[in-house]
Amino acid sequence: MKHDRPTDVAMVVGAASAAVHLTDEQRLDWLRLIRSQNVGPRTFRALIDHYADARAALAALPGLARRGGASAPGRIATREEALREMRAAQSIGVAFVALGESDYPPRLMMIDDAPPLIAVRGRLAKLMQPTVAIVGARNASAAGIKFAERLARELGEAGLIVASGLARGIDAAAHRGSLATGTVAAIAGGHNYIYPPEHVPLADAIAADGVVLSEMPIDHQPRARDFPRRNRLISGLAAGVVVIEAAQRSGSLITARMALEQGREVFAVPGSPLDPRCEGSNNLLKQGATPVTEAGDVIAALRPIFERPIQLTAHEPEHPMAPSTGREPNEDERARIIVLLGPTPVSIDDLIRLSGLPVAIVRTLLLELELAGKLERHGGALVSLV
Repeated sequence: MKHDRPTDVAMVVGAASAAVHLTDEQRLDWLRLIRSQNVGPRTFRALIDHYADARAALAALPGLARRGGASAPGRIATREEALREMRAAQSIGVAFVALGESDYPPRLMMIDDAPPLIAVRGRLAKLMQPTVAIVGARNASAAGIKFAERLARELGEAGLIVASGLARGIDAAAHRGSLATGTVAAIAGGHNYIYPPEHVPLADAIAADGVVLSEMPIDHQPRARDFPRRNRLISGLAAGVVVIEAAQRSGSLITARMALEQGREVFAVPGSPLDPRCEGSNNLLKQGATPVTEAGDVIAALRPIFERPIQLTAHEPEHPMAPSTGREPNEDERARIIVLLGPTPVSIDDLIRLSGLPVAIVRTLLLELELAGKLERHGGALVSLV
């Protein structure tokens, strides 16, 4: 197949070069693909790896879903819908930045489920600066809020960008403390649905000298399950995450866990053992998190990281040397893969080895199952049945 334009897979694989730029039509195709049913960041990358560009992947979606066992083809976002979203975004000053483009945050680009497109409002240059995240309790104490504001202000004055999630309590305090130097807010909903609603003025203030960032459709109203997804962006943007007041079961601990999975530093502020809001953050300290009582603790730990150039990992296809077989999988091959799959995540390499099937056939079968809503992708090239 010949291409008279740069292929999308070249843009994903070449993400480390920061020299690529999508055309308007490619950006529309990317938006359509990521907005289509059962297509998440990992699926998007698998489709681009397999079909070379988003337009070819879009054309293949109905057949893949049907062969995967879907009773009806998954919904594919139309070009008109993508155009409407882009125009709505432009009307409020939001731009779509694609994975691999020069304005895409370099550390976020490193995570294995990086959003193919991010919708950003504000000063995009702030996304290139060294960043630390601050998260914590929504029902924070007065002391916790005061410390979060002070820590964020001092980190900002030291040249760091502070990232958080625009939530009530610690998040909002961190944003307020670093407004003057620039702060990044990763939000769970679309730009037209800031949550909580009372933080709309804060979001506007952040965008004036920082960035408000989302991967969700512009009119998406956030649901409970969207917040953990948002949390991976907070940790992904930063070299380290500071947790201030987190209960034993809290979103802040989810962010800390994701930070560890992404290879980020985790910090925690000691709190009273009598305060249940500090139980989770105190446990992080027991597990080896770096204690923080002043900005210098964070700066000392992160300085060696910031002094090293960021080594971006190009998003290579899982098996880039595997040629296409030129045919679709047959029923026997499909049955062999389904028997090997279960609710426990298994590596794609193991599926290839145990099934004895060509790499391209296994990859196609996984796409079929995923687009039929029957497969879930995990980090580390692991997959499981839903």
